[in-house]
This record gives sequence, structure tokens and C-alpha cells, in this order.
Amino acid sequence: MWLLGLSWALSMLATMVGSGSAVPPPGTASIFADLSAAELAAVRSFLLSRPELGLSPSHGGPLAKNSLFLVELLPPKKRLALRYLDQGGPRPQRQARAVVFFGGQAGPNVTEFAVGPLPRPSWYRPLSFKGGRSVPFTARPMTMREYEELHRVLAAAMAPLNRLLRDATGFWYHNGSCQHPRAGEGDGLGQRCLTFSDVAPRGLASGERRSWLILQRFVEGFFLHPVGLEVLVDHRDPDPRRWGVRQLWYSGRYFSSPQQLAESYERGTLEVARLPLPPSRQLFSSYEPRGRFTTGTATKVHGARVCEPQGRRYRLRGNLLEYGGWSLAFRLRSSAGLQLFDLRFNGERVAYEVSVQEAVAFYGGHSPAAMQTKYMDAGWGMGSVTYELAPGIDCPSTATFVDAHHLYDADGPMRFARAVCIFELPTGVPLRRHFDSDFQGGFNFYAGLEGQALVLRTTSTVYNYDYIWDFLLYPNGVAEAKVHATGFIHATFYTPQGLRYGSRVHSHLLGNLHTHLVHYKVDLDVAGTGNSFETMDIRFENISNPWSPGARESPSKTGSWVPTPPNTHPTQHPHVGFCPVPPDRYHLAVTRHHENEHSSSSIYAQNEPWEPLVHFESFLRDNETIEDQDLVAWVTVGFLHVPHAEDIPNTATPGNAVGFFLRPFNFFDEDPSVASRGPVIVRPLDPPAFTRLQIQRWTPASPGPCSAPAPFTYNGTYRQD
Repeated sequence: MWLLGLSWALSMLATMVGSGSAVPPPGTASIFADLSAAELAAVRSFLLSRPELGLSPSHGGPLAKNSLFLVELLPPKKRLALRYLDQGGPRPQRQARAVVFFGGQAGPNVTEFAVGPLPRPSWYRPLSFKGGRSVPFTARPMTMREYEELHRVLAAAMAPLNRLLRDATGFWYHNGSCQHPRAGEGDGLGQRCLTFSDVAPRGLASGERRSWLILQRFVEGFFLHPVGLEVLVDHRDPDPRRWGVRQLWYSGRYFSSPQQLAESYERGTLEVARLPLPPSRQLFSSYEPRGRFTTGTATKVHGARVCEPQGRRYRLRGNLLEYGGWSLAFRLRSSAGLQLFDLRFNGERVAYEVSVQEAVAFYGGHSPAAMQTKYMDAGWGMGSVTYELAPGIDCPSTATFVDAHHLYDADGPMRFARAVCIFELPTGVPLRRHFDSDFQGGFNFYAGLEGQALVLRTTSTVYNYDYIWDFLLYPNGVAEAKVHATGFIHATFYTPQGLRYGSRVHSHLLGNLHTHLVHYKVDLDVAGTGNSFETMDIRFENISNPWSPGARESPSKTGSWVPTPPNTHPTQHPHVGFCPVPPDRYHLAVTRHHENEHSSSSIYAQNEPWEPLVHFESFLRDNETIEDQDLVAWVTVGFLHVPHAEDIPNTATPGNAVGFFLRPFNFFDEDPSVASRGPVIVRPLDPPAFTRLQIQRWTPASPGPCSAPAPFTYNGTYRQD
């Protein structure tokens, strides 16, 4: 059995033990591989060639048109995949998932299609959501074309406010395009443009599409440069000519129109927040070094590095990754990010799927944009913003880097270089070790096994925030899912009233309080698909001491494991915080596997959270038995972020990481890492002199030139000099 290790509970899957199967050849893993650039292009060409769809290019042209928004792999149904992987059945047909915006017709909507067979598609059919609901057009994610129209509307609306903005900020909203300012050029402030960040949900009820926009000075790290003006734009109508500004908020006051705000400024009745011009160098929101460490230790030299003295100890063939006892297939889906399939240890399947489902951030604040912000990042293309990883920073220089191709709001496949990296990481702590003292200043033996893990990593830069997504594989059969949060905080303009909802992190900047929650799907198939779910707890007993009659221990140190009924459904634990989205009500929920419950969220949840297309609560309401069934665990992890001055310029990764473990529990006869040839055993040959030692190891005496060149030595004594 495998443990789903969380900080608050011990959760166990009791399994029906079955015979293991061999590690699949690389060709079988390819059924889960992302679509190639050629396949993405073929799907797009095929759909654009169908006259009944009437598709136009995504970029350019009117907003009210039919366009292809997203193409990605449509994974095979689980039963078909298992028949192929385990029973030698037919290879599942390769298909694509295509998302089409039908905006150029009466009754606009969003429709998803299955397209196949690949690599030469010849048919398409509509896909449906659980319950057969259609996707309203207002639920669609934002596109670059819609942002262009928002910019145009905002530029026209800001014209009456140019004097106010110039006087108060030294910047104004330009009608044309602005280039990002570069440090060292001119005054470093470029054209002194204002830009904006939009927040979501886009309204207060289903069917709305009203967005609050935060105006910011367009300098490096503009997320930290709000100017105190927030604007509500209604952009529901497919015709942008019917859009308009409905409300404004400036420095704590609401206004019904730009003209009303401008008139208040002209009359002198407006309290103006005047901002000094930002410096051209060492801007507080930049990464440029500033200040000094007091110890004077070296910082102008490179720090420690990961090296592979005898080469890589993992193997990557296509999307099949192997390391020690582990093997898995992986993909980087454009909609939500990393997805692992067919996770095995020593040929035995542990999980059919482990994947990221959703990342949400709920904010509080005094300004309208802050109080409205409830980000659901699958709706912002969380899996498609996997920008290039920097060797030596984002991943060790020794890592293997993998490119990704996305077709997301684009007129063709886009290559994202170095979107994924794979590397073996020294953990800095031994996997196991023991020093066996003789309690006389010497030892009987020392033994230790160095700690390493294989890391599969990507990042998602969802506008201001950067998420670092990791899956780690350890030699002892433990797997870990982890996410680090970094990047710029989502900040608003400081007002005294805002201190109830955050911290003043700079002179005119409020870091808003928020909660990060991340949802994972863990389809565990431990020794087969017939699994049960069980929780275990400890109960203390007050008992008579059997070896000293009449004596009692209170409280007793003797505890017994008391399993709760295995049909507990769902498992609900207390959760501190405001969690309006159903998946986040549970630290852990366990359901039976259903093909129409393949994901707990969708790309439409952000703009239609009131009547979501994927209603996670419905997964639980059927009250099905979860004993000896094909089970899926849905795991929520998260943390509360109270921004502070040290979040400037960016939130740092230490202390801002969460995750969970999958741990074997009586599944093996012993720790499977005993198969590693990495341990070192030291035994004294002449105690109590300890002048001759026997050092046993199964790897070369010296790891190589990138480490200390001298052979391993060990003394182990702790005698007085």
C-alpha cells in the first residue's frame, strides 16, 4: 500500500495485492505524449478547412468571430489505456482536444471537440461536460484580441484624466503602444506610459463580464507601481463598440465616470496622491543589486553547483522517464500543466495519474480590485505560460531541458524552449544513516546512504506570480509533489483603510492578504485498480501494567491504531480560511474513478465561478462505495500569505512551498533503496586502537573532478585529545 502523506493526517490506501507487470517499453508511454508541433498544425489546418465551422484566424479581425482557441492532447480513456498497457490490447487512437469560440453567430458559445485520428485528422465530434451543459460565451478565457480592445476603450476613457495622471504620477495612458523601459537608456522611464492589470472574477453574477483594471506605471516590475486609479469596464457584448467604463475608484473614492473624476480634480475637491518619479537605476521593484552584507563574505563568485561526476543516472526516452526503480510518462498540457501517467516502481504501478488541477489565490482588500480578486489560474492558461528555464538558476546547469509546444490563443504552434527540466538533486541530507557507538570513545560501525532525488520541473508565470512545479522521485519508493510560489505580489495602492487587509510594503504600496490553494489529482492504482480508502488515528489507553500488577500508567504510552470506517466519503478536515470554491473545502477527498470526472476544474471556472461547468461537489454527492474500487484522491495544499516588506522585489521561495508525499506502507518487504549501490559502510579492524578501518562502497572511491578529488575518508572517533 502507498501512503498519501500530508502534514495533518495519515491516509492509507489498503490494496488488493496483485502480480506486477514489467516496465513498459518507451513506445507505450507515447500514448500520453503531448501533441507535436506537426500534430498541432494538422489539427488547426483540418478545422480551419471545415466550411461549416467558419473559423477565422485568432489574431486580427473582429472579436465577434469563430476562432480556434486551444489545441492539446485528448488523453485516451483509462480503460482503453490499461487494456493496451497491461493486456496487449489495441493501441488507443491518438486524438486532440480543440476549444472553439463561436462568437460570430447568434447565440455565441464555446464548444470543445475531439479531433482524430492523429497525425492525419479526418473527423471531429463535440465533447460534453458532465450533465451535458454547454459553455456560455461569457465563460471563455481572455484572448489577446480582447485585451487589445480593452486597451482601446481604456485609452479613450483616460483622455479626460491625462492632466490628473501627469500631475500626480508623471505618467499617462497612451493611445498607442509603449515599449518596455530599459535601465540605462535615457531616464530609464521610457515613454512614461501607464499600463493595467485586470482581476477576476469578471462580475458578481453568471453571465457578466465586467473587469476591474488596476492602472500602473509601466516600469520594470510594474505590478508594484499602482497609481491609485482602478477602472471598471463592462466588456460583455461581443461588439466592443458597446463596451464602456462603468465606475472608477481613485485613492479611496468612487466615481461614476472619468468626467466626474476629472471635474473633481479641476475644482480642487480631490485628494491627490502625488507620486515621485521612480529612479532610473536601482528601482525597488528591480533585481539590480543594492546594499551590502555586513560580514563581507564573497558574493561576486559562483556558489555551490550540482554536478554529475560519472554522468546521468536517469534515462529519458521521449516522454518516458526512468530513474532507479521508477518509471513514468509525462506531459505538459497547455490547460493546466504537468501530468504524470503510469507511475511505476520496479515495474509495479503505483498511480495511473498524478497531475496539477488548479491553483487559486483569494485576496482581501479595501479597493474594489483587491476585494474582487479571486484568481483561478487554469483560466489564465496556467499550463501554457511555461517560459524558458534558465540553466544554473531555475534548474542546475547539468539538467536535461525539454521544449514544449502550445497552441493557445495563437495562429499556430508556439515553441517554448526549455519549458521542462529534469535533474538529479543531492538533498543535502542522507537518505539513511547510523553511527553505532561503542560508548567508549569509538564505534562498531558507521553506515550511510547519500540522499538524492530525481526532479521533474516546470514553471508557470501567470502574470505577476511564478509557480515552480516539481515532482520528486526518491530511491526508497517515496514520491513528492511540490509547488513553490515566487514572483511579484499582487499589490494595490496604499490607503489607511487597506491596512485591515494587508501590509504597507512600500511608500504607496499595499501587499494584500491572500490564500494560495493548489489542487492535485492522484489516481492511485496500487497493485491494481481495486483499492480501498482508510484513515488511521491513535487512541491512548489507560491499562494495568502487566509486569507490575496494580501499577497503572496514566496517560498510557501505549497506543493502538483505530481505523475509521473505510466508506467515509468524503474525508473532510477543518480548513482555516475563506474557501468559496468547492474543491478547496477538503484537504483530501476520495472518489471513484469516472471518465467524465477527469478534472476538478476547467479553463472556464475563472470567468464562470457562480455556475461552474465542472462542479467538484457533484463528484462527492453520489455517495458511492469506495471499498475495493478504482479510486481517485483529490488533494488540496496551500498556505496563507501575509505580504511583508521582504516580498520586495519578489516573494522568495523559502517558506512559500507546499506539497504532499506518496509513501509506501508495508508494500515492500524492506526499504527498496537497499538496491542502491551508493551506501558507505565503515568498520574498525583493530578496536580499541581504531588505526585501521574497513571502508566498503560500491561506487568509485572518488566521485570525480567536480567534487573533492580526494578519496572518501572517515574517522568516527570522539575521544578527548
